[in-house]
Amino acid sequence: MSFKRDTGVMELGECTRNPGYKDADGGGSDTVSADPEEKNDSTSLKLDAAEDEYTQIKPYAGMPKEVLLLYSSQARYRVPREILFWLTVACTLALVALTVTVIVLSPRCLDWWQASPVYQVYPRSFRDSDGDGVGDLKGIQDQLDHFEYLNIKSVWISPFYRSPMRDFGYDVEDFRAIDPLFGTMKDFEELLAEMHNKGLKMIMDLIPNHTSDRHRWFNLSRSRDPHYEDYYIWTDCDANNPRPNNWVSVFGNSSWTYDDVRGQCYLHQFLKEQPDLNFRNPHVRKEITDLIHFWLGKGVDGFRVDAVKHLLEAAHLRDEPQVDPDKPPEFVTSEWDLHHDYTTSQLGLHDLLREWRAVMDEYSHEPGRYRFMVTESYDYHEVDKTMMYYSTPLVKESDFPFNFYLLDLPKNTSSLWVQHLVHLWMANMPKGQWPNWVVGNHDKPRIASSAGQIYSRVINMLLLTLPGTATTYYGEEIGMENINVTDSQIQDPAGKYNASASRDPQRSPMQWSGDMNASFNNKTNITWLPVHPDYRSVNVEVQKKDKSSILAQYRFLNTLRQSELPLHRGWFCYVHADATVFSYLRELDGLARAFLVVLNFGKESAITDLSSVQELPDELKVLMSTNRVNDGKVLQKSRIQTEAGEGLLIQYSTHTRFNPNHPEQCYVSEKACYLSAMDILYKC
Repeated sequence: MSFKRDTGVMELGECTRNPGYKDADGGGSDTVSADPEEKNDSTSLKLDAAEDEYTQIKPYAGMPKEVLLLYSSQARYRVPREILFWLTVACTLALVALTVTVIVLSPRCLDWWQASPVYQVYPRSFRDSDGDGVGDLKGIQDQLDHFEYLNIKSVWISPFYRSPMRDFGYDVEDFRAIDPLFGTMKDFEELLAEMHNKGLKMIMDLIPNHTSDRHRWFNLSRSRDPHYEDYYIWTDCDANNPRPNNWVSVFGNSSWTYDDVRGQCYLHQFLKEQPDLNFRNPHVRKEITDLIHFWLGKGVDGFRVDAVKHLLEAAHLRDEPQVDPDKPPEFVTSEWDLHHDYTTSQLGLHDLLREWRAVMDEYSHEPGRYRFMVTESYDYHEVDKTMMYYSTPLVKESDFPFNFYLLDLPKNTSSLWVQHLVHLWMANMPKGQWPNWVVGNHDKPRIASSAGQIYSRVINMLLLTLPGTATTYYGEEIGMENINVTDSQIQDPAGKYNASASRDPQRSPMQWSGDMNASFNNKTNITWLPVHPDYRSVNVEVQKKDKSSILAQYRFLNTLRQSELPLHRGWFCYVHADATVFSYLRELDGLARAFLVVLNFGKESAITDLSSVQELPDELKVLMSTNRVNDGKVLQKSRIQTEAGEGLLIQYSTHTRFNPNHPEQCYVSEKACYLSAMDILYKC
């Protein structure tokens, strides 16, 4: 090696004479040169190099590791490297800690059945694809875009099992087959696949209480097959007077019918063609469990469990107490004549539902594939019985029972009545549970007819701004009304027994357009029930073109609800109710944006003074009114004017929350707070 002391530049030779050096392969030489001059030169080089610590050269590519180590150990290299290392470690730990904290503090995500209304399709009446006058599965598939247009995520389809249709599908002949009237199993599978492709969920009816009298199980039971003999409720009776006790059917008259083949009476809490299953028989329980497995295995997303309170009856078969003890027993012919102490809500009922819930949970492990369960039970004034269908922290049952109390809206035009019906549910619901709201279905008159068309819009605003999940019966989004059905046109079995009890008026064909048969059936001039005469003006096609239509307002409210945190998971607080106006707030802690809802259910215009609500700003701007001319109006909170049947949705900004100072007026399913700095929700 040679170098120049006068310039401070060192030139490296072809080799390094350094006995301590080892090459990159771990080799090197420990041999010391025999030449004294070489030894002196080498010693001199080492001394000079040590003295200068190679400061006279810059790092270069391919340098020996000894040179690299000399430089890397210098403070100006070592200190930044250590700072970067520990900074990386600190940032990683902070990120992990932040992630864990966010996960721990984040509220539970809302599931698909909470994200939008549940839309009920009555398949006979939704759309007919083959021209036979009756709606079918392909007809539903043809109209899936309608659900997307409305931002609907969950679709409940009423029964389409094979059936003699004595109760239009609620009398099931084969639980594993599709009735030819509605299509084939292939049609069902294609419909389900297409719904899933569009992000829609299918809820179907589970009808466990009874079967058709044509079901294979019943035929084997009546012939006393050893396995099926006790599949139904049988008892000895007099063939000439087949009333083992005073139990009465929901459809009227005795719940017992004599069977000539078996020589006994069987129980039916509905039609005589719908014999009740015996759930005290473990084989029957297994049959229903197997059915749940069958349909969940096909990919169904949930069940609406029909007539749950009737599943079990008292084994002793005693007479039920009469409402009027003095009424002659022979005149006890209506379900309203008896207290149903032995035929509904019996001990063991909830064990059955919990068993089925456990089966559904087996299919709920995949993300986004939770299987939903809702129960149907009309308990009327016994609201505490309805609330028992909710899950508890220890035992899972239904996600919610249907809330039918808003069906009573037409009984009273006072807004105090509306608040009472809302509060009836909210005050009795177990803490932390999710509410739901129903104003119509296939068994009850359409709300636009029973309450009045003038209130259709304000009722939709009520449903879509209350906390929880609304249920929309097909046609409510366009304000469909009941049809008039003559005695000769009656199809409903209940109506044939009692014309005033017919459910046909609310089951008329869906009104898609002003074309023939409202486009329910555009192939033939056949419909199983008449189309409403107003179909040329009240239909989907017309209302899509009208920004002020009921359909447009329903779509706007539903879309807003899904995008606004206060509306779909925030606090709900009463602020006002009188004979005319019902008003409440929707707010979320930490979010400056909140909503005031003002609903006029009265028969005349009203001016509402909310100046006592200090948390509201003095001026309020209407985001949406059911009367479109009032959209965007600025109102004083001391003078909020509404017309009869008008609803106002008002958005306002404030950092002062109403709920902390009025806990008795407020409700939230699961409390959450909004952190604006990070745009996240957290438990608080």
